[in-house]
Amino acid sequence: MRKSIFILCLLLCSVSCKAGTPKRYNIEVVKEYTHDTGAYTQGLFFHGGQLYESTGQYGESSIRKVDLQTGRVQRKLDFSRKYFAEGSVILGDNLYILTWTNRVAFVYDAATLEYKQSYSYPREGWGLTTDGTQLIASDGSSRIYFLSADFKHQKTINVSLNGRPVRYLNELEWIDGRIWANVYTTDLIVIIDPKSGEVEATVNCGGLLPDKLRKPETDVLNGIAVDAEGRIYLTGKNWPRLYEVKLVPVKK
Repeated sequence: MRKSIFILCLLLCSVSCKAGTPKRYNIEVVKEYTHDTGAYTQGLFFHGGQLYESTGQYGESSIRKVDLQTGRVQRKLDFSRKYFAEGSVILGDNLYILTWTNRVAFVYDAATLEYKQSYSYPREGWGLTTDGTQLIASDGSSRIYFLSADFKHQKTINVSLNGRPVRYLNELEWIDGRIWANVYTTDLIVIIDPKSGEVEATVNCGGLLPDKLRKPETDVLNGIAVDAEGRIYLTGKNWPRLYEVKLVPVKK
């Protein structure tokens, strides 16, 4: 906890201490939904109006179709105990799922969840999203990778905030032409220019999950999704709630 508070304070300080810096936002909860406290959330996204969620931990990793309104798991595909699932996304007819240290990426049929194939993956798998034409992945560093649908490397960007690298980039989401990324172990989301890698805005999500809802197994903020209407949803690992939120600019 001390480490996450320190990282968050350091990042927010770097934003506020320079002129011409990125925009800053807080969040306001619009609506809350039930979330499975057994879901160690790694990937979260909507496709065709359906909410998908990939979960991690050895022996507990899965990909799920989830009913937003109730939080109930409508369909669930479990992974072998040797795999730690990470980020996930649908591109075209395929559902892609990374693994953390297994150095393998899985591809499933998006409609049926039937296994199609796997690819050797050259680095740790963390977050995964798409701009509609290519895959976009993080590995826990300050780098973000752009990949073809068959995992061929296209380009890499280095993410920085006021000239300083932003590490621990985790779960990703493509929103309005920008990459949103959780900064792992903190309550901070950064909004990134996909061409330059520069952080254009920061979103402080501190206090999103109330202390009264936290239990020993409750973990960090992780999970960003946007629906077809542009509504933004956030959750965390083993959280009891998933939130629809809106951004509130921080007054200078």
